[in-house]
Amino acid sequence: MLEQLHKYIWSYNAGDADGAHSPWRHFLQIIVMVGRDLTEGMITLRAMSLVYTTLLSLVPLLAVSISVLKGFGVHDQLEPTLTGLLAPIGEQSAEVSARIVGFVENMKIGVLGALGLVLLIYTAISLIQKIEAAFNFTWKLQSSRSLIKRFSDYLSVIMVGPVLVFSAVGITASLGSNQIVEFLNALPYMSDLLRLVGKLLPYVLIILAFTFVYMLVPNTRVKFRSAFYGAVIAGVLWETTGILFTSFIGGSTSYTAIYSGFAILLVFMIWLYLSWMILLIGSSIAFYHQNPEQLRWKRHSPHLSGRMRYQVALQAMVDIARVHDRQLQLVPSLENLAAYRQVPVELLKRMLDALECDGLVQQNAESPPLYLPAVSLQRIKLADILSSARTAEDDGQTDNCRSDAEVSKFLKELEHELEAHMGDETLDQFLKRFEDDSGHEDSLV
Repeated sequence: MLEQLHKYIWSYNAGDADGAHSPWRHFLQIIVMVGRDLTEGMITLRAMSLVYTTLLSLVPLLAVSISVLKGFGVHDQLEPTLTGLLAPIGEQSAEVSARIVGFVENMKIGVLGALGLVLLIYTAISLIQKIEAAFNFTWKLQSSRSLIKRFSDYLSVIMVGPVLVFSAVGITASLGSNQIVEFLNALPYMSDLLRLVGKLLPYVLIILAFTFVYMLVPNTRVKFRSAFYGAVIAGVLWETTGILFTSFIGGSTSYTAIYSGFAILLVFMIWLYLSWMILLIGSSIAFYHQNPEQLRWKRHSPHLSGRMRYQVALQAMVDIARVHDRQLQLVPSLENLAAYRQVPVELLKRMLDALECDGLVQQNAESPPLYLPAVSLQRIKLADILSSARTAEDDGQTDNCRSDAEVSKFLKELEHELEAHMGDETLDQFLKRFEDDSGHEDSLV
């Protein structure tokens, strides 16, 4: 039974644009891979780290945000909004919100001085930096934003984000005002529609908020469709978890007897952990939806064998050269090259970094950057491409590994024989082998 289910799920290739589409099997593949990522433990570890950072940075972040909100006259909505966000922890939500707001109001920004204000802003920015690092992890990204871009993006989130959140809360509150409700209830069939809207509105708002986060925070271009896909699942999961968590807290009194005054803090931390977990799960879902080739690769080892290093590096170099010679209609960005050959982005990036380090390819100044041949195709030897793939990420480790002289001698002779077999054949000459072959694209896969 399990074997048949496994075959049913993984016989579908979501990355094949020409094949039949099966959203259901694609969804099952994503759920299986996200579940595997959860069992590996790194997502849960990131969520725990964000709970700790949130506790340290929450009051400074709100203090900076409330100074902006005062200019828009919506700072009085801080406590009701926090109470709504913390509603799943039960009756203690009002008390926790009041305490947080009390801490924020006791923090006098004007008394802090220049150094204190800088530290306050740094503490708030550090939270967003940790959040970006966690989201970059789910998107398998190694690089983060530059210092200048990080500061401008983070500051815009701190300044604009709270205004959008509290504006949404204000709109929701106005929709629930008595005058509007009474007027709409007088219209035919509107009472049932209002009840339905009242139930769906929290889901819609949280899905839109999650979509915004998934598109903005990762240091890569996230498609709206993928961000929305992950936000829908995460939003439904967040609201459902909130209902179940409220029921659990309301029906359990033992934790109060055991932890006494610490019970509120404990419940607050547990809800923070669950919230960050759900956010990261949604981000992981968006990643697998946007990169379906990852689903098939992730089933196996994420590491490249020696043969696969050769294949990925040489194929990438061939594709870049064909684009350069206008033989292939493709925008040679990292994501496009990976999607074209159904190779995980991070694996292709490792090979391209090696080729770039050896002066065979280069990136232009566009955003996102495009890969171009660094020198003429007549000067790029096949032996140099395979040498880059073979020594990628070596970092001098061969010198740290002790081996017998005969072993080192044999490996060097093997490399010399391989280079002698290829001779001085260049990439330009290699491309001419299949220049007249109508089926050359399939032969390169």
